[in-house]
Amino acid sequence: MPSNLRKIIFVTLLLLPFALRLSAPSRESQIILYSRPIEPYKQLIRAIGIVETREDTLAYNPIEKAAGYFQIRPIRLEDYNKRTGSHYKMRDLFNYEISEKIFLYYAVQIGPYNFERIARNWNGSGPRTIHYWNKIKKHL
Repeated sequence: MPSNLRKIIFVTLLLLPFALRLSAPSRESQIILYSRPIEPYKQLIRAIGIVETREDTLAYNPIEKAAGYFQIRPIRLEDYNKRTGSHYKMRDLFNYEISEKIFLYYAVQIGPYNFERIARNWNGSGPRTIHYWNKIKKHL
């Protein structure tokens, strides 16, 4: 066997284990079929629902004219419609998805990590909101 051929075979055998490790990755892969959504407001939504209406989506307060799960008042609905270009009516607030959409619009303005500020702003303004927040905290 010529010496050049021997050298080629020797180098090939020497480098073969390294070459095998440099091969392409296998075709095995992982497919995620379902990923749970991140719901940073979920606990707060439930707590507000308990305090406001005992989680009753059809609740109505004739004194404040507040409707739905989140007890949205006409002035809040008017503000929401003006800001978003929506045309919801008070009767739409009995639809949980619409009420939640309105609540989340305002909650997102504050951010998901300040439940106290979100709850107190949702309830109104002034010192009475502290009492409201204390009721909400019990259900978080």
